[in-house]
Amino acid sequence: MYSKNQVSQIKQEFWTAFGWYMKPVPSAEGPPVNWKNYKTGIRHLYFRLKAERDFASISIEIQHPDADIGELLYEQLFELKHILEMELREAWTWIPRDQDNPEHYRYTVEKKLEMVNVLEKKYWPEIISFLKPRILGLDAFWATARYGFEGLV
Repeated sequence: MYSKNQVSQIKQEFWTAFGWYMKPVPSAEGPPVNWKNYKTGIRHLYFRLKAERDFASISIEIQHPDADIGELLYEQLFELKHILEMELREAWTWIPRDQDNPEHYRYTVEKKLEMVNVLEKKYWPEIISFLKPRILGLDAFWATARYGFEGLV
């Protein structure tokens, strides 16, 4: 069993290692990117990377406080689903609204890798190999798709 402090420290080590691994990789548009904290440039639309005790995931999350605008952003993303999946070369799970909290306006598109544990370093290469091509695919998608979102918010 790990203490809260140990868990935090190990996760910080993982994300630092991931950052160093990804540092030389340019974005689709050329400039360097902070891959862990990718800035979409659209408020309330995020690319999330997670590494936990029992899974790793990458997702697109829409968390707009206005339900109508959140829905509009999700619909716009759904309209671009075929382009997204072409860049990612796989299908992701589309969650139209937060199932756990219906009052919370969160929409998610995600891909998960089960049965990995970020607290065990032996899984780090597998987690990084899972996250890297997907964040690069999201970046390539976003290089052209973001312009379709700019006028919506």
